[in-house]
Amino acid sequence: MPHPLIEVLLALCLVAAVAIAVRQWRVAAALRHQNTALIGELRARDEEARHLVEVRLPALAESLFQPSVPVPGPLHAHLAATGYGHSMQVAMQQLDHHVRSALARADQAARATLQATMRGLQGLTSEQRRAISDMQSRYDHPGILDALLGIDHMNAQISRRAQAVAVLCGAWPGQQRGDVALEDVVRGAISRVRDFLRVQTAAQTDQLVVGRVVEPVVLAVAELLDNATRHSPPTTGVEVSIKWVHNGAAIVIDDGGIGMHEQDKQKATEILSGAQPVDVTRLGDPPKIGFPVIGALARRYGFQVTVDSQSPYGGVRAVILLPTALLAHPSAQDAPALPPPPVSAPAQAPPAGLYPQRRRRAADPALQQPQPAVTGAPPRSPEQAAAVAAAFQQAPRVARTAASPDREGNPPS
Repeated sequence: MPHPLIEVLLALCLVAAVAIAVRQWRVAAALRHQNTALIGELRARDEEARHLVEVRLPALAESLFQPSVPVPGPLHAHLAATGYGHSMQVAMQQLDHHVRSALARADQAARATLQATMRGLQGLTSEQRRAISDMQSRYDHPGILDALLGIDHMNAQISRRAQAVAVLCGAWPGQQRGDVALEDVVRGAISRVRDFLRVQTAAQTDQLVVGRVVEPVVLAVAELLDNATRHSPPTTGVEVSIKWVHNGAAIVIDDGGIGMHEQDKQKATEILSGAQPVDVTRLGDPPKIGFPVIGALARRYGFQVTVDSQSPYGGVRAVILLPTALLAHPSAQDAPALPPPPVSAPAQAPPAGLYPQRRRRAADPALQQPQPAVTGAPPRSPEQAAAVAAAFQQAPRVARTAASPDREGNPPS
């Protein structure tokens, strides 16, 4: 018969063995759970790294070009508070900083290159304009004068495009002028548009635009007219009018094009406000510089431009609002003295030709002698046509000669 002490020892050994087994089982279970958690954590970090490379970083790079593109957050939210998540956020911030710095340097280099190139191009167009003026003074053949007028008009368009790009790159618009009648500002803008024959204006006013904003307003109106003629059928016209408002004057441009969608209007309003700086490397292909140039001029000189309303013809109505501070009242001293027309030029106004023509203001009826009505005027002779063309060219040349240099010391262009 076993001794009771032995039985007690055996029982204690059995209990100890069971306790050890239970403890080992719990330790093994804890290790298995920890191992599973570690494997899940590694898998989550791998997925987070893949999400960073394939989704978050491309979205971040795209958002630098299109701010409306959203940048997604971490794939696993619990990792954001860990050191691993913090490191990934720092990596994104570093990428954002370096990419923005690289884009800023690229934009600055592009602006400097374009500005220098456009400055040289403007110099060439000025030389070509002087050469054309010299040829117009030497030749009086109607055919030659007509061809020279066409070349001069194309040269003016090249000069306008170069001027617009230079302004977009931070340059001054061009020559400084004295106060100019608002009507002449509008007509000067019309003369710089390719399809100027489609532009109709009945604006007649004696109000003046202060000299420092004459060239910016001319360029802004010309860009809007160019946009209106290019985005409307060639058989339709573009109307320009001047309206007086409480805070100044408004130049209204109505076209008969297809109009603009609401999203395009909102985007155009943002660009025309000039609130956001323009990156010359993000103007598209082909580059769209019209609205960015207008927005830069509007912000720099203090006038407003809107295109968010519809014209009476179903197209777009563009409005340039010139505040009172940019307008001046006419005086006898400010009135420019233009040379009288040549004696050989006929008294009646020349017919609408292929190139811009200045219109004379109507004289006082009391000072005019009654004349018999003419039902069929004889055609103008070649010598008369040449005289009219020479008279048309004489006033612009005198005005350009009288213009003073710009703020950068460049000769008048």
